[in-house]
Amino acid sequence: MTTQTPPRHAHSRGRRTWHLVRHYLEMVVAMVVGMAVLGPVEALLWPGVDDRVDVHAVVMATNMAVAMAAWMRFRGHSWPAIAEMSAAMYVPFAVLLVPYWAGAVSGSFLFTAGHVLMLPAMALAMWWRLDEYAGC
Repeated sequence: MTTQTPPRHAHSRGRRTWHLVRHYLEMVVAMVVGMAVLGPVEALLWPGVDDRVDVHAVVMATNMAVAMAAWMRFRGHSWPAIAEMSAAMYVPFAVLLVPYWAGAVSGSFLFTAGHVLMLPAMALAMWWRLDEYAGC
């Protein structure tokens, strides 16, 4: 009786996929940690920062980007990849701030849509440097 072993490319594809998924989940956790840890610090250093939704959105994006950048550097990622992943925190808000300032969308919409759009923005940043994120 012979046993079949899976082709090598099947194993490596699964491994690459796992690396992508793991990195993505690590970035989501880093975002949450950034908000949870740096949020109280921002409130202490800048009382009333959340009085303006637009300013608060950018500060929160910074909290998430700082935590993500620190974790990515710890994991050995390149500075360009860190910059691109950090930009994924800001780009959705940059796009949504214009309609917010024009009065076309509410502050609640700005916050919710900005956070939701970060997720595909992160995936796009990972796709841009697929070999770095999927490397084994």
